[in-house]
Amino acid sequence: MATPQLSPGVLVREVDLTVGRADNVLDNVGAIAAPFKSGPVEENVLITNQSQLLEVFGRPQSNDRHYEDWMVASEFLSYGGALQVVRIDGSGLKNSNAGVSVASTSLKIKNFDDYEANYSSATDFFYGSREPGELNNNLKVCTIDNFADQTIGITTTNPGASGATVGFGVTVQLTSVATPGAGTTTAFTGFLKGIITGVTTDSSSQEKSSFDVKIVSRVSGMATDAGTEYPITYQVGDAGRSIEASDAITFVNNSGINTGGGGASHATVSALTAVDWYDQQTLSLTNSTVFWKNLAPRPVDNNFASSRNAHNDAIHVAVVDDFGTVTGVQGNILETNFFLSKALDAEEDGNAPIRNYYKNFLALNSQYIFAGANPGTTTDAVNGVSAQAGGFSSGFTKVVGGSGAWGLNAQGVTYNVLGNVSYTLLGGADYQASGGMAPALGDVLTGYKLYENKDEISVDFLLGGASMNDQLSSQAKANLLISIAEGRKDCQAVISPHRANVVNVSNSTTATNNVLNFYSQISSSSFGVLDSGYKYVFDRFNNEFRFIPLNGDVAGIMARNNSVYLPWFSPAGQARGTLNNVVKLAYNPNKTQRDQLYKARINPVINQNAAGAILFGDKTALSFKSAFDRINVRRLFLTVEQALENAANDQLFELNDSETRSNFINIVEPFLTDIQAQRGIEDFRVICDETNNTPAIVDNNEFRADIFIQPARSINFVTLTFVATRGGISFAEVTGT
Repeated sequence: MATPQLSPGVLVREVDLTVGRADNVLDNVGAIAAPFKSGPVEENVLITNQSQLLEVFGRPQSNDRHYEDWMVASEFLSYGGALQVVRIDGSGLKNSNAGVSVASTSLKIKNFDDYEANYSSATDFFYGSREPGELNNNLKVCTIDNFADQTIGITTTNPGASGATVGFGVTVQLTSVATPGAGTTTAFTGFLKGIITGVTTDSSSQEKSSFDVKIVSRVSGMATDAGTEYPITYQVGDAGRSIEASDAITFVNNSGINTGGGGASHATVSALTAVDWYDQQTLSLTNSTVFWKNLAPRPVDNNFASSRNAHNDAIHVAVVDDFGTVTGVQGNILETNFFLSKALDAEEDGNAPIRNYYKNFLALNSQYIFAGANPGTTTDAVNGVSAQAGGFSSGFTKVVGGSGAWGLNAQGVTYNVLGNVSYTLLGGADYQASGGMAPALGDVLTGYKLYENKDEISVDFLLGGASMNDQLSSQAKANLLISIAEGRKDCQAVISPHRANVVNVSNSTTATNNVLNFYSQISSSSFGVLDSGYKYVFDRFNNEFRFIPLNGDVAGIMARNNSVYLPWFSPAGQARGTLNNVVKLAYNPNKTQRDQLYKARINPVINQNAAGAILFGDKTALSFKSAFDRINVRRLFLTVEQALENAANDQLFELNDSETRSNFINIVEPFLTDIQAQRGIEDFRVICDETNNTPAIVDNNEFRADIFIQPARSINFVTLTFVATRGGISFAEVTGT
């Protein structure tokens, strides 16, 4: 209570009415679950326009009526609403992948959460497509790391016949090679150890055959340190690099490579070249040549790794549409990811550090792939290779300094190197046979059940989408949608009849009976809206005219009505009920048939002269007479109930006293008065005082408010009576006035 004034003056008080208010909460959001061509599986995605629908979930397919679901979604968006979309699961659905041995035919990664829970530590595939389906088959994942610093190209005889194979170890004897930094007078003696990184056999002349060797270490032949092995690191432009093109290189006989030297202890190899390995590497594309050096510098050590005495952690990963199956352009580079790390704990520097471990980074940022097995953890042609058949030196050891498996924390690790490797993704499959999109009922129901929790996903309309293959399944789907809407109590399910009820049914009486029979098994509920059929539209993606169900249009009309008009106005009739994009209707009921449909709570859609296609009814699916058997009344109460529920949340944990109750009334009454002024309510009353908040209620920590609303009703029936009278008779005599 304010302090009373004892002398003349002005008392200033503040009343904060900004805390707690009621607002219109309808967002015009539809929801659909369907077997789309692409996109994450069993994960909700909010779509705001048709272009985004196309980008995320792919084009409508011509087979198995997949186009129906896609075009229902697209038509709803054309009325101005947003759409929650779930791509459903299917038994045949598989991810494209590059398996450790061969592509897996059973890999299914539904979405990001599924990957994190079940596949981030997988060992049976190196890379898998971001989403299931055959669309990503033949995508190529190109990777490169710091495989070789320096390679030497050597012309020799018959390298293939002597067993010269990529990954095999060799020893190379040096004669008269200057010790780096020591001048030309001091010669280094001993051996270089290396790994063959490439073999080229010239069929015309074995003497022109060649192979490349990555030099990894040298073994001293000097008296002072004989037998000591030293790792070799080569850097572009480094004056101290270990070998030059002009150096004389010889191979000892126990290397197993025939240099044409007969039984000599060694023979000098001609045409020696020393090159930077990375400069020669391409993305290994099928129909084009792209050099890695033109995309990014050599991946060596990221700052995070080098600051922790780690080496060879960096890796580049590119995703390429090798055959143009995704974009239509062969060799189109879809995405590049540079300087990722093999270190599990790697972070990219900055105010907001980004986890740079390649698996984590791709999982969070790539649009196309997930990573599975670490290539560096398996035996490959580079790391840990022992001497193999063909007479190569038995003394060859694994790559010096390349013993660290990928996925270790960075401290002190020199990571295994992989080289330049390209993986082709294969094994992706759609829902059933190749190209098949027909969904199973169980998968459809599972997809829609993701919308059950209203606290997680905002929904105003549940779109029925395409019908199932048989009528019983279509009825089961319709009843599930209505039950979800009943449970949420904040949305309506919009249902179309089974396709075979009206499409290609030439007799309108038969179509009427089919529709009546279908809806006779559909639950009675004010949270359902039933329409009469299908419309004929042009599918620009497949260049065909198609029949699609009307539930996307009916929901779209209601969404448009919410935005352009108000939710409590009827969405039917010429003023607010016109449909978009209608060539013709599969079923256009006449007046007698409309009477039958309306009595059975079905809203006819009709072609009406020049007005076009019109929603000609505003009934809910409630089977008995009630204020809630009208769409506008149900939408009014959805609006009011959601708004006042949000306002009531502000009262939680407040004191249940007269001040709190008065504040709540001050929130509710202006809101309802505003709706009344906009013709949604005839009258209302709010009771929130000690009469319904009794001591027993207060002691039980409850708060009660009773809100009585008399809704405005739409006109469904108009009767015009015209009376002809004889001359000389006044109208007053006829009317009794």
